Amino acid sequence: MKRSFINKSVSQCWLYLVLSLLITAPSVAQKKQLFPTTAVAHSHNDYLQQFPFWQAYNEGFGSIEADIFLREGKLMVAHTAKEIGTERTLEALYLKPLQKVIDKNNGRVYADSSRTLQLLIDLKTEAVPTLKALLDELSRYPSLTGSTTLGIVITGNRPPVESYGQYPSWLSFDGDLAINYQPEALKKVALFSDNFANYSKWNGKGRLPAAEKSKLDAAIARAHGLQKKIRFWNAPDMVNSWYSYLDMGIDFINTDHIETLSRFIETLPNRYYVADATHVAYKPAYRNDGLDKPVKNLIILIGDGTGLAQWYAGYTANNQSLNVFNMMQIGLSKTSSYDNYITDSAPGATAISSGYKGNNRSVGVDHTGVAHPSLTELVARQGWKTGIITSGDMRDATPAAFYGHRAERSDFPGMLKDLVNAPVDILAGAGAIQKDPAYTDLVKKFVVSTSASLADWSQAKPLIIADSLAALRSAKGRNNWSLQVFEKSLQRLSKNKNGFLLMLEGAQIDHGGHANVLPDVVTELKDFDQVVGAAMRFADSNGETLVIVTGDHETGGLTLTAGDYSRNFISGQFSTGDHTAIPVPVFAYGPQSQLFRGVYENTAIFHKILKALRLNK
Repeated sequence: MKRSFINKSVSQCWLYLVLSLLITAPSVAQKKQLFPTTAVAHSHNDYLQQFPFWQAYNEGFGSIEADIFLREGKLMVAHTAKEIGTERTLEALYLKPLQKVIDKNNGRVYADSSRTLQLLIDLKTEAVPTLKALLDELSRYPSLTGSTTLGIVITGNRPPVESYGQYPSWLSFDGDLAINYQPEALKKVALFSDNFANYSKWNGKGRLPAAEKSKLDAAIARAHGLQKKIRFWNAPDMVNSWYSYLDMGIDFINTDHIETLSRFIETLPNRYYVADATHVAYKPAYRNDGLDKPVKNLIILIGDGTGLAQWYAGYTANNQSLNVFNMMQIGLSKTSSYDNYITDSAPGATAISSGYKGNNRSVGVDHTGVAHPSLTELVARQGWKTGIITSGDMRDATPAAFYGHRAERSDFPGMLKDLVNAPVDILAGAGAIQKDPAYTDLVKKFVVSTSASLADWSQAKPLIIADSLAALRSAKGRNNWSLQVFEKSLQRLSKNKNGFLLMLEGAQIDHGGHANVLPDVVTELKDFDQVVGAAMRFADSNGETLVIVTGDHETGGLTLTAGDYSRNFISGQFSTGDHTAIPVPVFAYGPQSQLFRGVYENTAIFHKILKALRLNK
């Protein structure tokens, strides 16, 4: 039975997104859109910000709040009477800046004609005289009262409801859900605001209690039933609560954290994923798993930048199923390089391929620059065939660590020189190698093809596939290239009676992490996991194959903040656009897979492989 994510209210916000119901109450005739904009943001007590008006305005907020006191004929902006200062007038902080932007934008508040702004003015002194002073002051700003993209709304102390119709058409009032407004008065109500604490004691962490959510839902339904927007003040103001407000259809999110909420909203498209396709995981037989039996073939699958969060994001978005999670032999790899707490791919892959910790940016060499034999070279001495595949550039750090020895990972010409003499039978990935000086020597040894689908996999010479498709994301044209090349490589290499080594890199999981684009991370992760399934299937059919799945490091500092198993939905936050030092899982399947349990340095993977293969370095 499929489980339901515990924070149902959070995850359901994406249903609102998909149905485009987040932005406005049903009465508002706006263009529907998949994601909310900062038009849903309300700058609470905006005058307490470092730069009143301008911070919220520059982020495109849809609502800004100012509290005013009538003091000696002047409208002063302050939170309490004790805080009133001589320079902080409504005119200076809000009316003049508004006039400036409206004049600049030809009568509109924002240059974008579809954007509007609500100025919510909270009257802290007696309603009628304060409002009269406000109307007198606004009479000097016809560009404000005449702008169709600026709404001026009165909250706090308000005049009697029956008098609303006496005020100018451009002036509206904040509503009270406890009042049953007559039709004429209701026309003057722009929105309803209420105290969140009247409905819930929730602190914004974890799940909003169902009973309290029901009360809030009823309030929202009442406002929307009256064709009005709704806002709650005194509400939790954090990422988790913002998800819930979007879920419930709250029209204005009350915040004191302007930039943080703005980034949250603006990056939503990059931080959520709902799968439109899933794959069925292979059901392993486990016949040889964890047994002390000889290993004839070795498959190493490296998810570049793939940590546990990336794996679990894929699991959540794939019907709670991944091939890799069917592996029972699991360890943790510590990924630091020799000279840095946080590795890059070059020494990360080198630790696996050669058993040495190098410096960042070094490939196939130790921290002193000395080259050491890679697994590719060691197994070739035993008569094994070798293959290297990447969904990235074949000259980049991870694939190059299995054939090259260079102090600088960007030394692509040097990598290809090393490839000329490397015991590689198949190399597949992207890369414009035809223009490299080493190309003349490469074509003497290899058959070079620019297409995996058109390559002659049956010919005897070693094969290079420099396919531009490999550089594309799986969702943008690469499709199942990795799986197809992997399976064709298996067919070719498995014909060798002495055995083979096949390494495949899921390179673009890392790209998505660097870009902080969760949909790219998850689609690439799922593409990679299909290769894992094919490797496990081959291992079961062969009985002498060890499969190892790991990452060279984690990228992005991904944290999963919302999800829904039933809809294959996942959302998260990234803490960095770079690598992190978080240990990465090591999964193993087949004979000798039991060796990979525990917590260890990334270099231990190499030595465990040698033990599994019964090889001496």
